[in-house]
Amino acid sequence: MQLTEIDHVAIAVNDLEAAIAYYHDTFGCTVEHREVVESDGVEEALLKVADSYVQLLTPTRDDSPVAKYLANKGEGLHHIGYRVDDCGAALESVKANGGRVIDEAPRPGSRGTTVAFVHPKGAFGTLIELVQE
Repeated sequence: MQLTEIDHVAIAVNDLEAAIAYYHDTFGCTVEHREVVESDGVEEALLKVADSYVQLLTPTRDDSPVAKYLANKGEGLHHIGYRVDDCGAALESVKANGGRVIDEAPRPGSRGTTVAFVHPKGAFGTLIELVQE
């Protein structure tokens, strides 16, 4: 099996500070990691939940995929990230099985990870991020 566990569930939000406050005040969650990912045009806050994260995402520019998502669908579940031992091998498996990909090759992600995205049209409507730590 190539998927080793759920890395994160990503939620697109308009107001990152308000979302962080909601998760803190409601569930006691604290931010374990926060980063601006320039290449994706987002700022993220990772809230640790067991061995996984809730990833709160907000756009840092109007042309980012998250900005487009918010404009079209509003706030809510954006994607799910699965941990893999080898991002390149997992991505090639997607391609070999006829799946559509957004990233043709793995690329740097936040927290020093290597990531690749699988297109939702080839994954039953779910945007999937493959995450190698």
